[in-house]
Amino acid sequence: MDKIIRKFTMRKYLRYYSVMLGSVILMFVVSCGNRTPHSNSDQRNKSATDNSEQEAVENYHAGSDLAGDTKPLPIYGNWHNFTTKDGLPSDKAYCVRIAGARVLVGTHDGLAVYEKGKWTTYTTKDGLPHNGVVSIDVSAVTGDVWIGTLGGLSCWSGGKFETFNQLNSGLPNDLIYCVICDQKDVWVATAGGAGHYDTYSKEWEIFTEKNAPMHEPWTYGVSAGAGKIYIAAWGGGVIEYTSKSKQFKDYTDPDGEMEIDLLPDDGIVHDVTTATSWANGYLWVSTYFGLSRYDGTHWKGFFDHDCGLASNFINFVRAKGSVVFVCTDRGLSCTNGRSWVTYKKNDNNKDGMAVVLNYGRADDDTKNKSTREIPLSPSISHNFTIGVDADGDKLWVATSQGVSCGQLLK
Repeated sequence: MDKIIRKFTMRKYLRYYSVMLGSVILMFVVSCGNRTPHSNSDQRNKSATDNSEQEAVENYHAGSDLAGDTKPLPIYGNWHNFTTKDGLPSDKAYCVRIAGARVLVGTHDGLAVYEKGKWTTYTTKDGLPHNGVVSIDVSAVTGDVWIGTLGGLSCWSGGKFETFNQLNSGLPNDLIYCVICDQKDVWVATAGGAGHYDTYSKEWEIFTEKNAPMHEPWTYGVSAGAGKIYIAAWGGGVIEYTSKSKQFKDYTDPDGEMEIDLLPDDGIVHDVTTATSWANGYLWVSTYFGLSRYDGTHWKGFFDHDCGLASNFINFVRAKGSVVFVCTDRGLSCTNGRSWVTYKKNDNNKDGMAVVLNYGRADDDTKNKSTREIPLSPSISHNFTIGVDADGDKLWVATSQGVSCGQLLK
């Protein structure tokens, strides 16, 4: 009986917390301090630092075979940080998406577009439904930009914004946490369920606890891969939707414990999920209690106390090839499931480090485990990271105090 009461109390708390979180979208806006990040204009001692970074990375690559890695994880350095002083409409950045020669950033005060070294801002005056932009994706079919905001969904096409909301469309809810494009389809995760929009037929489908295996309609993330859609549902784990058969399957924490992951690798680490991302045959799931990976048969859990993960409090994940980038409240981590690189900023200055963790020939080969620290000056603009995207030799990170761009060090 005590166990039942404890779980019920925890679920009530989480539901209350989700409502509080939803209205502000992400609590880091209030909780992450007022330090001013480094700006592009500050280049003191940068030349010497670049050499230090490059030398450390060369040593890392040279010794990677000793740790059992045939292809070491990429290391990014020579960071450039952008704030309102450099043209951003707000230092509070929620998401970032690389779109060819442009970089699209969602901020608290509008959409910021970086192109040819210059920032341009778009707000409600230009046609956005709300200035709080929290998710962005680009259609591979049309090139249209889909923008999720705190007050509706927008399609940016041909220089014009088309708005979708509950009044003029079948959008489940105006509070959009995530938007993705999957061929001709657009999917959204909202405070009122998941939504599917067919851009050809112009029809909407809504999925909530009434017609899908959800405990409640709060959905925070959505991703696509291998003909399936993966929805991160608050308190409901992950809902898998097969597009061809239109069948659902849910994945929840098998041990049923809300406080801890009782049995390792028995399933998803927690039912409170924040994002999903699929690539190279793996589904990655972020929670506020750790990271999960699923290969279609087996689950694997990752926690900050047993690997290189910066923190168990994860805001967002994005998988690119064999590497997944993990946004946490204590830095940005990336991993291929074995090796780890975590980027952290110092508390009292603009500098920081990349912490590299390599195992031997197996994940549990602690005997041959090695840890290296690569100095970074400057580092990422803040440790509270909420959005990330990588393309080619560039890594962009959205944080609570600016946007950061790192260069691949070879």
